[in-house]
Amino acid sequence: MSAGGVYVGCAGWSLSREHWPQFTEQGTHLERYASRLDAVEINSSFYRSHRPGTYARWASSVGSGFRFSVKVPKSITHENRLDNCAGLLDTFLSECLVLGDRLGCLLIQLPPSLTFDPVAAGDFFEILRARFSGYVVIEPRHESWVKAQALLIQLRIAQVAVDPSRIRNDSAPGGWPGIRYWRLHGSPQIYYSAYAQEWVEDKARQIASTLAEGIPTWCIFDNTARGAALGNALHLKTLIT
Repeated sequence: MSAGGVYVGCAGWSLSREHWPQFTEQGTHLERYASRLDAVEINSSFYRSHRPGTYARWASSVGSGFRFSVKVPKSITHENRLDNCAGLLDTFLSECLVLGDRLGCLLIQLPPSLTFDPVAAGDFFEILRARFSGYVVIEPRHESWVKAQALLIQLRIAQVAVDPSRIRNDSAPGGWPGIRYWRLHGSPQIYYSAYAQEWVEDKARQIASTLAEGIPTWCIFDNTARGAALGNALHLKTLIT
């Protein structure tokens, strides 16, 4: 990822029919999606593994400036709860690293019940960092993680900004300041509601004000349940490029 780039996209590359005219007519859904947007979250990796060949095919379907954010499997975050995960990490990384330079970052979303344990979290991040030196972002959802800032900065883990907010420090990017990442889940009905035009315009101004600092900046819309994410992402893209 080039320094200072801005990456706008959705959680997944589903194309709502109403937006088809804004994309190229030819190609796979991913190829068409990538003709207008420059980033996507792979959330399916949270639920199941993908063969290295699948990641290779995805990487070859997009241009050189496109980036993937890959969600860390729930077997690591929700089932093992960051404990005893070396083998699981090895398997996951052996798959997704096939994306090569199209891999923008790894996304760690924690379960709401997972409290911050500095020893356990530190051990996990050390194991991850021994295997992966690229960008990593985390979405904690338990209030105790507000105490994790020093550890996140030390191990170069950025905390994502989310909407709607879940804990008191997640309305703006935090943790390691080397990357900024917004995850917008939809409000008032999470995953379903579209953001109003005025809200997106305000978010665009907020993001644009940080770009001069030369920090890679992501904005991912996760309000995908009724297809609202794509329209919001396309609107934001026009405002900041």
